[in-house]
Amino acid sequence: MIKAGNIRKGMYILFKNAPYQVTKTDFMSPGKGSALMRVKLKSVLSSGTTDFTFKSQESVEEVEVSSKQMQYLYQDASELIFMDGSSFEQMNVPLDLVGDQYKLLKESQQVYVLLYDEKPIGVRLPDKITLTVAHAEDADGGNTVGQARKMVELETGFEILAPLFVKTGDALIIDTATMSYLSRA
Repeated sequence: MIKAGNIRKGMYILFKNAPYQVTKTDFMSPGKGSALMRVKLKSVLSSGTTDFTFKSQESVEEVEVSSKQMQYLYQDASELIFMDGSSFEQMNVPLDLVGDQYKLLKESQQVYVLLYDEKPIGVRLPDKITLTVAHAEDADGGNTVGQARKMVELETGFEILAPLFVKTGDALIIDTATMSYLSRA
């Protein structure tokens, strides 16, 4: 049990007898009365989200979520298939539990599959990954104000905004949290 004032983004808590992931927190301390922790929760069992406000002194149960390092194999119609490198056991993770980050996965990539009661509830990618540019149009400088960017297609088929100097074949470092360009590798 933890106090609601200690809830942080990324934690898993038990809310209404179901596991939820905290996706956003906002601590509020009004001038009068007790402090509040406003949280946005994403259901682990379904793809629904909910907002709730806890009093900062309320007790909240933190859920034990384990992780297992696995290798990404391929994408099925509505699932991602992963394999345990030591036991060669395969695990299917529904796409709606992963979010848009599946667009950054390439075959044989090592990731952590998050488990609750031995059932997959999500995938944790490394903070940064390196992907190759599959296609980039030639840039024309022109009249620009601020940072000049263009759309480039990565080897996984995902498109991101990158600086004008990026060419086809370049290796880029991508931030998996924001799914955006960080630098050249």
